[in-house]
Amino acid sequence: MTSLVNARGVTKRYGNLYAVDNVSFDIEKGRILGLIGPNGAGKTTLLKAVLGLTDCEGELSVLGLDPFRQRKELMQNICFIADVAVLPRWIRVSQLLEFVEAVHPNFSRKRADELLRETKVRSGAKVRELSKGMITQLHLSIIMSIDAKLLVLDEPTLGLDILFRKEFYSNLLNDYFDEERTILVTTHQVEEIENLLTDIMFINDGKILLDAPMDDLAGKFVELMTSGEKANEASRLGPIYEREVFGKRVMLFEGVERSRLAEFGECHTPSVADLFVAKVKEARK
Repeated sequence: MTSLVNARGVTKRYGNLYAVDNVSFDIEKGRILGLIGPNGAGKTTLLKAVLGLTDCEGELSVLGLDPFRQRKELMQNICFIADVAVLPRWIRVSQLLEFVEAVHPNFSRKRADELLRETKVRSGAKVRELSKGMITQLHLSIIMSIDAKLLVLDEPTLGLDILFRKEFYSNLLNDYFDEERTILVTTHQVEEIENLLTDIMFINDGKILLDAPMDDLAGKFVELMTSGEKANEASRLGPIYEREVFGKRVMLFEGVERSRLAEFGECHTPSVADLFVAKVKEARK
């Protein structure tokens, strides 16, 4: 595989506060990476570094370029959607498409028009006349019409109802993603996207807690539901997190063979949300 993003010892400080603390990772071509973390974990700062919006210590390469010093070249091959779609409220949809066509060499106006015809967004409408869902559809139609190698999505469906969210991710997969493109997405609605991801990264307090392919999770993490004396015996194997559900104890183990745990109760592969909570709780001990 070919790495699109290479980070080694990347650090961003604001005074004595470490927003990103000595992180190292690679993002490969043709992958969908979910960057998951609580508010204030360092997600946005890390995204800003990748997009060249802030400088940082350490080594960071995006598409073979220094994102902060070569941002103009980088932006020709990156698309970005944030949780707050900032568009001039006075501009008409047709004028916006004309502007993007004039400034971006890899934008296909024909493709954008085709995508917008499948929505309720009218070309003559002004941005102020569009709902939040329509503005997101407009943004998505634009970025899917740009031949970019990396798409960065920062809480792209925040505030949208479930129908819009499902449609958003469906369109993203069916009309945009392929083995030559890479998607980096952050969201708090991790349950909705975990089946779309190829890789997962957890970040908390500026540090990476987990960086792994989704296919590796089942072999590394096991969730055990048990009770009574068997629960006491299982706890001696050192779960990284434990909670109670309907009178039973649910334990999450890392690096313990599933076959070894099966004698104590019912075993499952944990959801990404449960695994995230476990890793954050473990890091805060």
